[in-house]
Amino acid sequence: MTVLLVLFTFVAFLLIDYFRTRNTIAEPITMTRAAAAERNAPPRLQPALVGGFAVPENLRYHPGHTWALTESPSLVRVGMDDFATKLIGKLENITLPQRGQWIRQGQKMFTIYRDGCKVDMVSPIEGTVADINPAVECDPKLALNDPYGEGWLVTVQAPDAKTSFKNLLGGGLARSWMDEAARRLRVRMPVALGALAQDGGVAINDVSTHIPDQEWLPLAKEFFLS
Repeated sequence: MTVLLVLFTFVAFLLIDYFRTRNTIAEPITMTRAAAAERNAPPRLQPALVGGFAVPENLRYHPGHTWALTESPSLVRVGMDDFATKLIGKLENITLPQRGQWIRQGQKMFTIYRDGCKVDMVSPIEGTVADINPAVECDPKLALNDPYGEGWLVTVQAPDAKTSFKNLLGGGLARSWMDEAARRLRVRMPVALGALAQDGGVAINDVSTHIPDQEWLPLAKEFFLS
């Protein structure tokens, strides 16, 4: 009887040790797989800050402060850049082009409305409007709050996208252009207000609050090339 009790106890300890060992081994495997998945995940782009404005490296920019992103050889996503959103500041409404509408690079693409004023913004690409962002139609402020993400505006079927992209700014040229735009804006604003961040900081969300109302519209038209 004693022998059976000893054997039973021994087997019980073996079973306990087995399950403890299995769990201990399984945990590092799970962590290793998680680490591998994290390693293989596409890197999250951290937009460079130029003059206080975000300038993601994966986009190409029109001097009128709109951007373009290739989704396929002939499909291009379009939106407004961070400089535009901060200069607009308060957006009452936005009029987007119609699906199927042909748009030309550098010509009017959409219209924004602010404090009873309206200003056009130009297209960075040439082609036919394939789709518009329904979320922005429902909530125009999304275009200001997340201009490089959920606040995109339209997609364009661009049969000659390569040619259009040659006329856009990217890399070092885009950073130099944005730096110059920020400098011009600082010159046009009262120095004492300090509306634009210095030394690599982020510009305030609504730069327009520091611009006299009568000056905002001509300033927006100047920067948006409209």
